[in-house]
Formats: sequence, C-alpha cells, structure tokens
Amino acid sequence: MKYRYLTVLAVALGLSGCDNNEVGDVSLGLFTTKDIKIEVLTDPQVPGVTCHMSNIVADLDLADPSDMSISCRQTGEVTPAMIAGIDRSKSGEIVFKKSKSIFLKSLKIRRIYDETSQSLLYIAYSTKETSGSYKHSMSTVPLWGTAAYQPPVTP
Repeated sequence: MKYRYLTVLAVALGLSGCDNNEVGDVSLGLFTTKDIKIEVLTDPQVPGVTCHMSNIVADLDLADPSDMSISCRQTGEVTPAMIAGIDRSKSGEIVFKKSKSIFLKSLKIRRIYDETSQSLLYIAYSTKETSGSYKHSMSTVPLWGTAAYQPPVTP
C-alpha cells in the first residue's frame, strides 16, 4: 500500500513537468519546491503574435501562487482577416486558461482589441483574490507596421 502512494506521487510529479509550452524553468532555490515556469503561447486567432508568460509553480502544494507576468510581441504576419475574426467587445476573449489550484483558481489570458490605438492587449490574471488583490499583468502589441493597420481617416 505504501508503494502505491509513492508511485502515484512519482507519476504526478513527473507529469507536472510535461508541458509542451514550457521553454524555461528557473529554480527558486535548493530548499523550496517552487519554480518559475516560462511558457510560450501563440494566439490561436492571431498566430503572428507570440506571448511569453512566467508563473510560479509549487510542485507539492494544492495551489500555485497567483503571481504571473506576460510579454507579447509580433513575431509573424498579422492580417486584416485575423483582426476581423476576433472578439471586439470590451471584455475581449479568453485565449488561454490554466488551472492553478484544486480550489477552482485559474490563470487566464484575455485578448482585447483597442480600436483607437489599433493594438492588441493581452492581460494575464488570476481568478481568485489573493491578499486583497486579483493578480494581473498586461502586454500590448501595436498593429503599426502590419498589414492589419488601418491609417486613421481624416475629416
């Protein structure tokens, strides 16, 4: 029976490191089970945008910390058709979601289009309040210089 629990724990720990999007793993020290994981994410609707997100993963805890950071850049072509196909509401749309706890906490990334500045906004946020705050981070990708940029109409 004791070996069964050890096997389950070993498999769970092994699978926790099997993320296809992971491009970096920074240890926070010898005597901690927490690491900073860095993931690469490509926007499914606008594949010319790549985001890198860092977040803390606590391997032996029931919940990961809510802290995260995101940085997004244009890494390929962005076309008018791509922009025409995205949600243009003020709340935008979720482009990535990851569970951070068995207690319904998750990390989400939303894309919001700012029509005035012709920029894509990517906001990463936690869905659970921590220390009186919902942790979040934001990055912008201007469309200037892409085929999707539309020069302002002057009256």
